[in-house]
Amino acid sequence: MRLFAAVLPPPERLDELGQVVDRLQRLPGAGGVRWTSRPGWHLTLAFMGEVEEAVVPELRVRLGRAASRTAPFSLRLHGGGHFGRRALWAGVAGDLDALRLLAERSDAAARRAGIAIEEHRRYRAHLTVGRGDGMDTGPFLELLDGFEGGRWEVAELVLVRSSLPVSGVRGEQPRYERVGGWALGGNGAG
Repeated sequence: MRLFAAVLPPPERLDELGQVVDRLQRLPGAGGVRWTSRPGWHLTLAFMGEVEEAVVPELRVRLGRAASRTAPFSLRLHGGGHFGRRALWAGVAGDLDALRLLAERSDAAARRAGIAIEEHRRYRAHLTVGRGDGMDTGPFLELLDGFEGGRWEVAELVLVRSSLPVSGVRGEQPRYERVGGWALGGNGAG
Protein backbone atom coordinates (compact mmCIF):
# COMPACT_ATOMS: atom_id res chain seq x y z
CA MET A 1 0.00 0.00 0.00
CA ARG A 2 1.11 3.56 -0.72
CA LEU A 3 1.39 5.50 2.57
CA PHE A 4 2.32 8.86 3.99
CA ALA A 5 2.20 10.57 7.39
CA ALA A 6 0.29 13.85 7.46
CA VAL A 7 -1.38 16.67 9.32
CA LEU A 8 -4.99 17.22 8.27
CA PRO A 9 -6.25 20.80 8.61
CA PRO A 10 -9.77 21.04 10.06
CA PRO A 11 -12.73 21.52 7.67
CA GLU A 12 -13.23 25.19 8.53
CA ARG A 13 -9.61 25.99 7.60
CA LEU A 14 -9.97 24.03 4.36
CA ASP A 15 -13.17 25.96 3.59
CA GLU A 16 -11.19 29.22 3.89
CA LEU A 17 -8.61 27.93 1.42
CA GLY A 18 -11.37 26.59 -0.80
CA GLN A 19 -12.80 30.07 -1.24
CA VAL A 20 -9.45 31.26 -2.60
CA VAL A 21 -9.00 28.20 -4.81
CA ASP A 22 -12.48 28.79 -6.25
CA ARG A 23 -11.25 32.22 -7.34
CA LEU A 24 -8.02 30.74 -8.73
CA GLN A 25 -10.03 28.32 -10.86
CA ARG A 26 -11.78 31.24 -12.58
CA LEU A 27 -8.53 32.91 -13.68
CA PRO A 28 -7.25 32.75 -17.27
CA GLY A 29 -5.10 29.65 -17.68
CA ALA A 30 -6.82 27.76 -14.87
CA GLY A 31 -8.18 25.19 -17.31
CA GLY A 32 -4.67 23.87 -17.86
CA VAL A 33 -4.15 23.20 -14.14
CA ARG A 34 -5.05 19.88 -12.53
CA TRP A 35 -6.64 21.14 -9.31
CA THR A 36 -6.31 18.89 -6.29
CA SER A 37 -9.43 17.62 -4.57
CA ARG A 38 -10.51 19.31 -1.32
CA PRO A 39 -11.21 16.02 0.48
CA GLY A 40 -7.57 15.13 -0.10
CA TRP A 41 -5.97 18.37 1.08
CA HIS A 42 -3.27 17.65 3.67
CA LEU A 43 0.21 18.59 4.83
CA THR A 44 2.50 15.67 4.04
CA LEU A 45 5.05 15.00 6.78
CA ALA A 46 6.77 11.88 5.42
CA PHE A 47 6.03 10.15 2.11
CA MET A 48 6.77 6.43 2.40
CA GLY A 49 5.71 5.17 -1.01
CA GLU A 50 4.77 1.52 -1.41
CA VAL A 51 4.89 -0.24 1.96
CA GLU A 52 4.56 -3.97 2.61
CA GLU A 53 1.55 -4.84 4.77
CA ALA A 54 3.82 -6.77 7.17
CA VAL A 55 5.65 -3.54 8.11
CA VAL A 56 2.50 -1.57 9.01
CA PRO A 57 2.11 -2.83 12.63
CA GLU A 58 5.65 -1.70 13.50
CA LEU A 59 5.09 1.57 11.64
CA ARG A 60 1.94 2.20 13.73
CA VAL A 61 3.87 1.67 16.97
CA ARG A 62 6.67 4.00 15.91
CA LEU A 63 4.33 6.74 14.65
CA GLY A 64 2.45 6.50 17.96
CA ARG A 65 5.73 7.13 19.79
CA ALA A 66 6.56 10.06 17.50
CA ALA A 67 3.16 11.61 18.19
CA SER A 68 3.37 11.08 21.95
CA ARG A 69 6.73 12.90 22.09
CA THR A 70 5.38 15.93 20.22
CA ALA A 71 3.24 18.53 22.00
CA PRO A 72 0.24 20.01 20.17
CA PHE A 73 1.07 23.22 18.28
CA SER A 74 -0.71 25.85 16.23
CA LEU A 75 -0.61 26.50 12.48
CA ARG A 76 -2.47 28.46 9.86
CA LEU A 77 -2.56 28.29 6.08
CA HIS A 78 -0.88 31.39 4.73
CA GLY A 79 0.13 32.73 1.33
CA GLY A 80 1.33 30.43 -1.39
CA GLY A 81 4.09 29.49 -3.73
CA HIS A 82 5.13 27.11 -6.47
CA PHE A 83 7.63 24.42 -7.31
CA GLY A 84 8.89 25.49 -10.70
CA ARG A 85 6.08 25.62 -13.22
CA ARG A 86 4.61 22.30 -12.14
CA ALA A 87 3.00 22.71 -8.68
CA LEU A 88 1.04 25.46 -6.97
CA TRP A 89 0.61 25.40 -3.20
CA ALA A 90 -0.73 27.18 -0.14
CA GLY A 91 1.88 27.96 2.47
CA VAL A 92 1.87 27.39 6.21
CA ALA A 93 2.67 29.72 9.11
CA GLY A 94 2.74 29.29 12.87
CA ASP A 95 4.91 26.92 14.87
CA LEU A 96 6.91 25.65 11.91
CA ASP A 97 9.68 24.34 14.17
CA ALA A 98 7.20 21.96 15.81
CA LEU A 99 5.84 20.94 12.39
CA ARG A 100 9.37 20.23 11.10
CA LEU A 101 10.11 18.21 14.24
CA LEU A 102 6.96 16.12 13.72
CA ALA A 103 7.97 15.60 10.08
CA GLU A 104 11.47 14.48 11.13
CA ARG A 105 10.04 12.14 13.75
CA SER A 106 7.59 10.68 11.21
CA ASP A 107 10.42 10.11 8.73
CA ALA A 108 12.56 8.48 11.43
CA ALA A 109 9.63 6.28 12.53
CA ALA A 110 9.21 5.01 8.98
CA ARG A 111 12.92 4.32 8.57
CA ARG A 112 13.11 2.50 11.92
CA ALA A 113 10.11 0.39 10.91
CA GLY A 114 12.16 -0.76 7.92
CA ILE A 115 10.74 1.48 5.20
CA ALA A 116 13.33 2.60 2.70
CA ILE A 117 12.59 6.26 2.06
CA GLU A 118 14.52 7.23 -1.06
CA GLU A 119 15.91 10.60 -0.15
CA HIS A 120 15.96 12.85 2.84
CA ARG A 121 15.07 16.42 1.89
CA ARG A 122 14.71 19.47 4.07
CA TYR A 123 11.06 19.66 5.03
CA ARG A 124 9.05 22.45 3.38
CA ALA A 125 5.50 22.77 4.67
CA HIS A 126 2.92 23.23 1.93
CA LEU A 127 -0.51 22.11 0.79
CA THR A 128 -0.65 21.40 -2.95
CA VAL A 129 -3.68 22.96 -4.64
CA GLY A 130 -2.80 22.44 -8.31
CA ARG A 131 -0.39 20.81 -10.73
CA GLY A 132 0.48 21.54 -14.33
CA ASP A 133 3.22 21.29 -16.89
CA GLY A 134 4.74 24.67 -17.64
CA MET A 135 1.90 26.68 -16.09
CA ASP A 136 2.22 30.43 -15.65
CA THR A 137 2.01 30.69 -11.86
CA GLY A 138 2.08 34.51 -11.69
CA PRO A 139 -1.66 35.27 -11.67
CA PHE A 140 -2.32 32.46 -9.20
CA LEU A 141 0.41 33.62 -6.84
CA GLU A 142 -0.99 37.15 -6.78
CA LEU A 143 -4.21 35.81 -5.26
CA LEU A 144 -2.51 33.33 -2.95
CA ASP A 145 -0.04 35.91 -1.61
CA GLY A 146 -2.75 37.71 0.36
CA PHE A 147 -4.36 34.57 1.76
CA GLU A 148 -4.45 34.40 5.57
CA GLY A 149 -6.28 31.42 7.04
CA GLY A 150 -7.34 31.13 10.65
CA ARG A 151 -5.26 29.33 13.27
CA TRP A 152 -5.89 25.81 14.43
CA GLU A 153 -4.23 23.51 16.91
CA VAL A 154 -2.54 20.49 15.42
CA ALA A 155 -3.43 17.70 17.80
CA GLU A 156 -2.98 14.56 15.70
CA LEU A 157 -0.54 12.73 13.45
CA VAL A 158 -2.35 10.75 10.74
CA LEU A 159 -1.27 7.82 8.57
CA VAL A 160 -2.89 8.01 5.13
CA ARG A 161 -3.19 5.48 2.33
CA SER A 162 -3.10 6.92 -1.18
CA SER A 163 -4.69 5.08 -4.10
CA LEU A 164 -3.65 6.49 -7.45
CA PRO A 165 -6.20 6.85 -10.25
CA VAL A 166 -6.35 3.86 -12.56
CA SER A 167 -9.05 4.81 -15.07
CA GLY A 168 -6.87 7.15 -17.12
CA VAL A 169 -9.67 9.73 -17.09
CA ARG A 170 -8.23 13.25 -17.15
CA GLY A 171 -8.82 15.03 -13.85
CA GLU A 172 -9.41 11.89 -11.80
CA GLN A 173 -7.97 12.40 -8.32
CA PRO A 174 -6.10 10.03 -6.02
CA ARG A 175 -8.22 8.61 -3.22
CA TYR A 176 -7.00 9.08 0.33
CA GLU A 177 -7.97 6.85 3.22
CA ARG A 178 -7.09 7.45 6.84
CA VAL A 179 -5.58 4.24 8.23
CA GLY A 180 -4.37 5.47 11.62
CA GLY A 181 -4.17 8.50 13.87
CA TRP A 182 -2.34 9.37 17.09
CA ALA A 183 -2.93 12.24 19.48
CA LEU A 184 0.03 14.54 19.91
CA GLY A 185 1.49 14.56 23.38
CA GLY A 186 -0.73 11.68 24.46
CA ASN A 187 -2.07 8.25 23.81
CA GLY A 188 -3.75 8.01 20.41
CA ALA A 189 -5.87 5.10 19.26
CA GLY A 190 -3.56 4.19 16.38
